[in-house]
Amino acid sequence: MTKWVYNFGGGAAEGAAVMKNLLGGKGANLAEMAGLGLPVPPGFTITTEVCAHFYANGKTYPAELGAQIDAALERLGKLAGHSFGEAKWPLLVSVRSGARASMPGMMDTVLNLGLNDDTVGALAGIARNERFAYDSYRRFIEMYATVVLGLEHHEFEDALEHYKAEKSLVLDTDLSAADWRTIVGTFKTIVEKATSRPFPQEPREQLWGAIGAVFSSWMNHRALIYRQLHNIPEDWGTAVNVQAMVFGNMDDNSATGVAFTRNPSTGLRELYGEFLINAQGEDVVAGIRTPQSITEAARRAGGSTRPSMEAALPDVFEEFRHVSDLLERHYRDMQDMEFTVERGKLWMLQTRTGKRTAPAALKIAVDMANEGLITRDEAILRIDPLSLDQLLHPTIDPDAKPTILASGLPASPGAAVGEIVFDAEEAEALSAAGRKIILVRVETSPEDIGGMHVAEGILTTRGGMTSHAAVVARGMGKPCVSGVGAIRVSYEDQSFTVAGRRFAKGDVVTIDGSAGRVIAGAVKMRQPELTGEFAVLMEWADKARRMRVRANAETPADARAARRFGAEGVGLARTEHMFFEDDRIVAVREMILADDVEGRRTALAKLLPIQRSDFQELFEIMAGLPVTIRLLDPPLHEFLPHTEADIAEVAQAMGADPAKLRQRAKELSEFNPMLGFRGVRLAVAFPEIAEMQARAIFEAAIASAIETGVPALIEIMVPLVFSKAELDFVAERIRATAKAVEAETGLAPKYHIGTMIELPRACLRAAEIAETAEFFSFGTNDLTQTALGVSRDDAGSFLGAYTQKGILAADPFVTIDQEGVGELVRLAAERARATRPSIKLGICGEHGGDPVSIAFFESVGLDYVSCSPYRVPIARLAAAQAALGKASAAGTA
Repeated sequence: MTKWVYNFGGGAAEGAAVMKNLLGGKGANLAEMAGLGLPVPPGFTITTEVCAHFYANGKTYPAELGAQIDAALERLGKLAGHSFGEAKWPLLVSVRSGARASMPGMMDTVLNLGLNDDTVGALAGIARNERFAYDSYRRFIEMYATVVLGLEHHEFEDALEHYKAEKSLVLDTDLSAADWRTIVGTFKTIVEKATSRPFPQEPREQLWGAIGAVFSSWMNHRALIYRQLHNIPEDWGTAVNVQAMVFGNMDDNSATGVAFTRNPSTGLRELYGEFLINAQGEDVVAGIRTPQSITEAARRAGGSTRPSMEAALPDVFEEFRHVSDLLERHYRDMQDMEFTVERGKLWMLQTRTGKRTAPAALKIAVDMANEGLITRDEAILRIDPLSLDQLLHPTIDPDAKPTILASGLPASPGAAVGEIVFDAEEAEALSAAGRKIILVRVETSPEDIGGMHVAEGILTTRGGMTSHAAVVARGMGKPCVSGVGAIRVSYEDQSFTVAGRRFAKGDVVTIDGSAGRVIAGAVKMRQPELTGEFAVLMEWADKARRMRVRANAETPADARAARRFGAEGVGLARTEHMFFEDDRIVAVREMILADDVEGRRTALAKLLPIQRSDFQELFEIMAGLPVTIRLLDPPLHEFLPHTEADIAEVAQAMGADPAKLRQRAKELSEFNPMLGFRGVRLAVAFPEIAEMQARAIFEAAIASAIETGVPALIEIMVPLVFSKAELDFVAERIRATAKAVEAETGLAPKYHIGTMIELPRACLRAAEIAETAEFFSFGTNDLTQTALGVSRDDAGSFLGAYTQKGILAADPFVTIDQEGVGELVRLAAERARATRPSIKLGICGEHGGDPVSIAFFESVGLDYVSCSPYRVPIARLAAAQAALGKASAAGTA
């Protein structure tokens, strides 16, 4: 018989941390903590396999599940000393989700389950606290109604706020037992009106309703979006954890909180978190009440006058500090913990690997390696390469003099500028239209996940450092300022007011998530400097990786950025990008529109010194590093004049008839230019173009070597070949030009000739092409287009549907299609090496900056990847992880 339910508690557990695929992360870690003898409320976990059965069988359960849950409830009752459903001394439980990957706030939770009109009185007597009992009951009704019965959260909040206003009460803690009894009655009326049924009173009916709701929440809208954003497979499912309730809202010697073993924003080795006295866990994470600091140091740093946990509950604090240290050492990583204190007794409700910002992740990894807790290789593997993107973008310039409107909590570092928007759906629409948005909310909820994803940054007026907004923003790498109490938001008026000023939807503000500041208008930003732990980890990564990392760069700014980020050369310099500036485009158009060789050579003579100067600067910036220059590649139509003014300008420069030029442009237009007159075909039809570019390269290399004293390492790349004959034709012209330059200067430039492999036929004929080519650079952008028959310029209209429906695991222009395009790369590499064992193999498409694709290229044995300058650190780390054998869930068609 299949085991569907696993017990934990009482110093023992049927599961362990290694079983998170079956028990989910929460259940596996509860079992682990129980096995370590830590104070964990007893409970049981319903496995992820039940979730799979639930969705595969019309939302029904395995036949044996009911009996296994009954047995688990009986065991739970024995450990707790009282039974579930018992009227005189009720055992209350929480019902929580627990996927194998942490999805904070995305799925549903029900607390205080088992309360009804009878058991609430019994709870009041046991606790000797009627107010606590009815407060707990109203929480349960609200939570159960919204999670299980589908009512709207605001219906209950509105009723509560209306009651408090009538009674001139401000905080929930101001309400008496009688007040909560009244609220319970109001809440039950709301449920009955909405469902035409009384609120469920039978505890087992409540339990099965909550279990079904948690499983159903795996497929709710916010969970779907979260899984898409974080590449979490749908078939993983969630577990359900049923656990004996412990109460942080029983009295003033009770509390609840969330804490990290290290600072998740900075990585500092300090206990970091928040708690609330006389509260339940939802009060902390939902931002309903402003929480208090865990430590005295944090309280002083935050300028709070409210007591810290260290001061208010010193004995519990010391025990908690000990448990935190034990858990970090045991898991060998920073932990995110939830806890409750019930009448002075500490209970651990959860531990998991804590989400952290990229700077914090780097510091924690490096520090733990230096502390001997993990190895350097483990430190390298701990960092998500894509998270480094958080470090590679501007922050507020320290010399700026901003107008600070208000300060809040620095919930997630970084800075962002944008138009304020108050609605998540509107944020998505405006972002799709190309607008930069700052999402402003009183507090965010999981329903806001789509708007948070597209926003440049997030600003909330309530909530702490562990609120929903803070946790999700840190995970996304978005700047976030939370708890800005000085700001008053009016959703109705679509504006906020602060310091006597009003800011309406569309007004521009800047937020500084590192300092917790809200600033009027747009503020000057500063480029990042990659030092400290970043530099240390990159040094370790560079020692671990096998593949080299180059950059795609042709402008001086790109080349300098590439070197700053650690690029080991240029893997792709697109010469056509040098032609589009105003002082050059006219000469290019002259060259293209000329109808004889003499006319083209006249125009090319104007371009030669321009190209030579560009190449020389590139060689000097990259002194001592290889530079791969691609000969002219794009369709000629991209350079052609289209407006009458442009045609007239070119005609005047050429001394030609505008009508004749208009006709010539029409002749050169193509139905499918990406498969037309471009790449090597230009050099075959007009060899003088390749000759001019080769001369510019060689003369620039000689001048650079004289200037720097370092020979230029030249690689000339011929694009879009499908045969050896094409490459031979162009290579002969390049070699002839090199000899001519040598004869003129007395200096022989050193160079290699290779090709960009971007057509399926070139992959198939790689063996013979390698007889001429000294290197291959796979242009996987075009290779993906030509292999899949998909235009990346037009694919946006349907690729989303392909990934959503599981036909493609990922966008093939982002992550390489290993089974198709990847197989062509592998085949070409094998055939090329068979002909020329020393051939250099690289990749210069967009896949060169994608970690999953880089892992694939490592398996093929490519020598280098090349990517945009700002992706170079990502590629360096990903290449190290690939060399260390990190498993990758690559996207395949």
